[in-house]
Amino acid sequence: VQLVESGGGTVQSGGSLRLSCGASGMTFEPYAIAWYRRAPGKDIEGVSCINSGEGADGTTHYASSVKGRFTIGDDAKHLRNKVFLQMNDLTPEDTGEYFCALQYGAGRCVPTIPRYDYWGRGTQVTVSA
Repeated sequence: VQLVESGGGTVQSGGSLRLSCGASGMTFEPYAIAWYRRAPGKDIEGVSCINSGEGADGTTHYASSVKGRFTIGDDAKHLRNKVFLQMNDLTPEDTGEYFCALQYGAGRCVPTIPRYDYWGRGTQVTVSA
């Protein structure tokens, strides 16, 4: 499995960005994709996840710090195996490197957003004050 993130950049506080995670080398089974971020000097934080793939229920979860501002979605209708993260009302505290990761299996998106097995290389998001 290969994951590639895109859509990072620099934006002013209050602005928006849309990240995309494209997956290749997939098998036809359910999976979950999660977004994580690593802020400067901090540990990796789970941001959001979604159950996707064959027969998935589309369940989503969000970290409390982004709930109401970020939306995760599955672009499978248009581009198979592609997940986006729409980020609105960004603040400087959202600055960091954002990664997507994948875990095979049904129901793997849970509120704790655990670490998944397959990871992309990340995309940088910088929010200026």
